[in-house]
Amino acid sequence: MECKTSRVYGKLPSRSQLFSTGRQAISCGVSETAIRVDALEKYFPPTRSGWRAFLQPFEKPTIAALAGISFEVRPGEAVALLGANGAGKSTLLRILATLLLPTRGFAQIAGHDAALDPRGVRRQLGYHAGSDLGFYARLTARANLEFFGRLNHLSNRTITERIARLGEQFRLKEALDRQVRTLSSGTIQRLSLARALLHQPPVLLLDEPTRSLDAIGAAEFRRFLKTDILAGGDTSLLFASHTLLEVELLADRILVMDAGRIVACDTLNILKRNTGASSLEDVFLRLTGRGSNFHDAESRE
Repeated sequence: MECKTSRVYGKLPSRSQLFSTGRQAISCGVSETAIRVDALEKYFPPTRSGWRAFLQPFEKPTIAALAGISFEVRPGEAVALLGANGAGKSTLLRILATLLLPTRGFAQIAGHDAALDPRGVRRQLGYHAGSDLGFYARLTARANLEFFGRLNHLSNRTITERIARLGEQFRLKEALDRQVRTLSSGTIQRLSLARALLHQPPVLLLDEPTRSLDAIGAAEFRRFLKTDILAGGDTSLLFASHTLLEVELLADRILVMDAGRIVACDTLNILKRNTGASSLEDVFLRLTGRGSNFHDAESRE
């Protein structure tokens, strides 16, 4: 699929142009969308220290995390967000998951407005972030999954069947009847992924989904996503990852982000052709020029 690049202000660039010095929106022409983002902006107040920190809630938001981005994800499509730390990937996913309100712009999940209809959005998506787990520590893993299953209006029989299947898939069988506070960080990550998939949502938002998994667990999860979740074409996936192998394996298209903007939007082969790069890493370096930050992020995983 071809992505058209246009500026919000000023003269339209050529279709082959990938770089931008101004505010930019990249929109992909599709008739039906699982995710639609239009001119989305998010600004935060500047960080203060000392006594000035007390004034931060009253500061005018001037730090741009997202600077007017636009894109669409088709039903059944897997799209990767690729960018250095601070590019805006997690902020975007949190807005789509209804955990943050945008400053301006529009975000829609399966026909529901993320700002105006957050309850409708949550029924349509599964969300997992490595840094935001939200489990009840004194409940068992099974009790947590049962609780979240009931929040999504699943029957007891369906909950039991899906917990058994996901417990097998994510190697959680021995952990299901232990309190969450006794589990290792890697096990809790797998539990969070199981929770995101429990109600079989049509849209999945994953923020560095394999960050705390060991090599075997990460490979199994990628295989599970590819063969069991995405192969049927019923689930749309938007995920952020610093793992290039993961992006190449799972993504139909790649959104390259830098400083709150989308600088390119296309398949890997087209991105390589347009940039003259031989690998995804080269594509990223040529589009953003932020290779050191990106490698630092990879080395911390």
